[in-house]
Formats: sequence, structure tokens, C-alpha cells
Amino acid sequence: MNKVYGSAAEALDGLLFDGMFIAAGGFGLCGIPELLLQSIKDAGTKDLTFASNNAGVDDFGIGILLQTKQVKKMISSYVGENAEFMRQYLSGELELEFNPQGTLAERMRSAGCGIPGFYTKTGVGTQIAEGKEHKDFNGETYILETGLFADLSIVKAWKADTTGNLVFNKTARNFNPPAAMCGKVCVVEVEEIVQPGELDPDKIHLPGVYVHRIIQGEHEKRIEKVTTRKREQA
Repeated sequence: MNKVYGSAAEALDGLLFDGMFIAAGGFGLCGIPELLLQSIKDAGTKDLTFASNNAGVDDFGIGILLQTKQVKKMISSYVGENAEFMRQYLSGELELEFNPQGTLAERMRSAGCGIPGFYTKTGVGTQIAEGKEHKDFNGETYILETGLFADLSIVKAWKADTTGNLVFNKTARNFNPPAAMCGKVCVVEVEEIVQPGELDPDKIHLPGVYVHRIIQGEHEKRIEKVTTRKREQA
């Protein structure tokens, strides 16, 4: 089975449809599957639900799909740094489901492991718990969170071999492994593709069993916030 495709558009061919649920890796501007997001924008697929830690910024990441009104709902932990996100949410144009970061990661991972739900103390007594099942264990109250089973996963990795084994670059790993696990189909963009056997088995972060399609491309490495100080006088 050939998993390597020539472009993002080729890798997404036949997978996109209006109203679909997409899980996307990334944290802030780190580890964002930018080529795949651009291809989704170009395809014009609409009424999308995204599970992602955040929505990038106004002109990068999922933010480019908010600009074109292709996103219907976000399942996220953080919504800062994106003025269009805020505008659409406050005006009622965009549905938002807040998740604590650990809960969001576990909802993705659980789905990838075939686990439909789990109990957690996180969010008990807050708006997060409203409408969710509560259950007591050993005198402590927990809420039921459900796994996130996505139609498609899009993630960014550093290296892949042709069978789909992935290596992420330091903190760019972030939400990418659990996001990759929870989709019916997982498409990955990488900086480098190598042959089987070239990756150290002990350093593989996600096995190729979760990966269906791979593309290689050039990526923009942005710095989310640049903070400097004036050089002190000698």
C-alpha cells in the first residue's frame, strides 16, 4: 500500500465532504498542518467541525478557514490570538465547545484506542460539567467525557518513513499524536520522508498503523510572539 502522495490536494482527494469532523494537531503556531489546511481552504469544504487545541491566528492555521467561513464549530481549549474567531463566536456565527487541554488530548487518544468514554474530575462544578453524566467513585465526583471520533485527522510531523512511522520535533509533537489516532483516515505532512529501517525504532513517536497518507513539503516556521530587550550599555 503506497502511503506517499505528491501534494496536499492529492492526499486529501476523495476524503473531504461538507459537514465533516476534522481533528487537527498543533499548539499555538507550533506543529500546525499548514499545507493540508490550505488545501482544505482551496477545496472550499464547508460546515466543518474542528477538534484542535486552538484555531491558529487570523492568517495562519485554522484561522484561514475562519476567514472564509468554512468552520461551523470548534472543539478547543484556547481561543486567544485570533480576532476573527472572537468576532464570529461573540456574534453567534461560530459554535464553540470548550475543553480543558488534558481532557481534549485524552478525548482524542481514547477514540484512537477505541474507548468511547472516560470519567475525569477535571471540570466538576464548572460550566464544563453542565449536561454531562456525574458519577461518584470512592467519595469523589467525576464527569463523563466522550471520545472524539473524527472523520479525518490532519497532523504535522518532522520525519516519516514510507510506511507511516512518525517522528516529531520536540514540542511540535504536542497534540499531533492523539489527533492522528482519532481519525478514520489520518493524513500527515512532514519535512522529510525516509525509507523503512532508517528511523531508530526506539525513537518513533507514532507507529505507521495510524497513518494512511503522507506528503512532504516546505513549511513556514513562525514565532508566535517575539520578545526582545534592548542591549545593555557596555
